[in-house]
Amino acid sequence: MRVIFMGTPDFSVGILEAIVEAGHEVVLTVTQPDKPKGRGNAVQFPPVKEAALKHDIEVYQPKRVREPECVAYLQKYEPDIIIVAAFGQILPKEILDMPKYGCVNVHASLLPKYRGAAPIQWAVINGEKISGVTTMRMNEGIDTGDMIEQKEVELAPEETGGSLFDRLAVAGAELCVHTMEEIEAGRAVYTKQEESEATHTGMIKKQFGKIDWTKPAVEIERLIRGLNPWPSAYTSLNGKTLKIWKASVRLGGEKADAGKVVLVTKKEIGVQTGEGILVLEEIQMEGKKRMEADAFLRGFPLECGTILG
Repeated sequence: MRVIFMGTPDFSVGILEAIVEAGHEVVLTVTQPDKPKGRGNAVQFPPVKEAALKHDIEVYQPKRVREPECVAYLQKYEPDIIIVAAFGQILPKEILDMPKYGCVNVHASLLPKYRGAAPIQWAVINGEKISGVTTMRMNEGIDTGDMIEQKEVELAPEETGGSLFDRLAVAGAELCVHTMEEIEAGRAVYTKQEESEATHTGMIKKQFGKIDWTKPAVEIERLIRGLNPWPSAYTSLNGKTLKIWKASVRLGGEKADAGKVVLVTKKEIGVQTGEGILVLEEIQMEGKKRMEADAFLRGFPLECGTILG
């Protein structure tokens, strides 16, 4: 099939690669504009752009895909299908109706659950046991189109946002290619989403990672995993940011002492929460590198009674 591919982050790269490997003709890749990054403001290409250029695929980077000139630009490529994976912009009806087989989205959740942004991180934060990917025929709503296929992925006990991201990217690539085969062969089945089961997720911002120690330890531990590697969960210690990369939960303690360090051994730091104790296992002091708790304690003697946050 003649394909226009629309995507931006790392999650999209494997899907683009799989489509190319399956023998489809990707005539155009549409992605977000380049952005300056770092102290030097060096221009950084979106991951999908780098992948497309590697395969000598033309790249188009409109600021607003809804503009008439963008619609006209895509139209001239006469795509059979448009595949969308974490593109980052809402498509207008003119583009949705453009290809013969419509626009198909690869979404990183088992729809209708977790419509919207950051479904991968929210699945970990909310303690889901099962996640997955869904292919759907797009309409003008946000992740509300008819479902085509789904693939489930079981979350590991220590699953992080980063590890689930990688696993769902692989599952999404496999599912996308299979869905394209089913569509082209006329075997695809389109199933309406059950609106009563729909849930929505919002974008995750940096400040979302600030730990509220009055919450139960199990919730904080999931937050830590869900926000690893970005934007990370954090608290403060002596006026400096302390990022927490890995922790475990232990029963006990007094709710009134939420945020207080109640356990310090050679290898452990225990912090009281609203319910249970959170044992810090891997942390990072502002301006320092990530380290295990025992290494941290060798260079930073922490005492019981210290208040975090």
